Amino acid sequence: MKAGNYIPGNGGVTVNNIVKKYGAKKETIQALRGVSFEVNRGELFGIIGPDGAGKTSLFRILTTLLLPDGGSAAVDGLDVVKDFKEIRKRVGYMPGRFSLYQDLTVAENLEFFATIFNTSIEENYELVKDIYSQIEPFKDRRAGKLSGGMKQKLALSCALIHRPSVLFLDEPTTGVDAVSRKEFWDMLGRLKMQGITILVSTPYMDEASLCDRVALIQNGEILAINTPQGVIDSFDKTLLAVKSRRMLPLLEDLKAFEGAEDAYPFGEYHHVVLRPGITDTHAMSYLSQKGYEDVQVQLITPNIEDCFMARMAKIY
Repeated sequence: MKAGNYIPGNGGVTVNNIVKKYGAKKETIQALRGVSFEVNRGELFGIIGPDGAGKTSLFRILTTLLLPDGGSAAVDGLDVVKDFKEIRKRVGYMPGRFSLYQDLTVAENLEFFATIFNTSIEENYELVKDIYSQIEPFKDRRAGKLSGGMKQKLALSCALIHRPSVLFLDEPTTGVDAVSRKEFWDMLGRLKMQGITILVSTPYMDEASLCDRVALIQNGEILAINTPQGVIDSFDKTLLAVKSRRMLPLLEDLKAFEGAEDAYPFGEYHHVVLRPGITDTHAMSYLSQKGYEDVQVQLITPNIEDCFMARMAKIY
């Protein structure tokens, strides 16, 4: 990257009590409620949460596209408000919606973004070749005619062409097929090995296990920050998977069970978090009294989604 007056950074991200509000006083929406965390240089850090949790507002603040209403943040050792010009030279940003020029070809888009950052495709081709080589056969195709997975790879190539120190990816795999999702995360693993700090937001809980650490976010608040395994290990409740032919009434009965702290649908099963001292035998006895003769009850290990649900319900 050919940037004048380059100030050495630490490659990390620091967020301290960031607040963001939208709307007038009577209709204020608080998108971020005192969010704080740190990301180390070269770390793959996930911001995991559903739509409307505050992920995009946070990323737009960290990429200097939005001003916070409170708190402070630094990217690569630079303040996101005072040093916004320098930060923009150092970060790569891939927004949730495809935002490249749809009437330009694949090659023209990449060349355009390289020119903006005063570099060239040739100068940084080694960084993007694993990604770009997959779409290079279609370099003369207009971006608007690409498939979802190919658009994703082009957007990532454009975000990387100036060799950023920190890469922000806002829900990059939303709307793409399962194969493209796996390929994308494989690419992120290779980028991390090159020392790039990566922050990725996603509503897909299964992608949390692919990060070094994750922050679970809901309603603009951080619920937990830990390694994926650390989040799971901190879940100290008994969890059951329950199934019957009558799934709808089963859920209502499980929610009414005094021994359950929470119950919610989970694929073909309902998951039930038991209160301390309650066992699967108590649950089986309760359901038998309710007339469920075909019910299946089994003890299971929680995953990230179970932990997220429990944090939302404030039961651990």
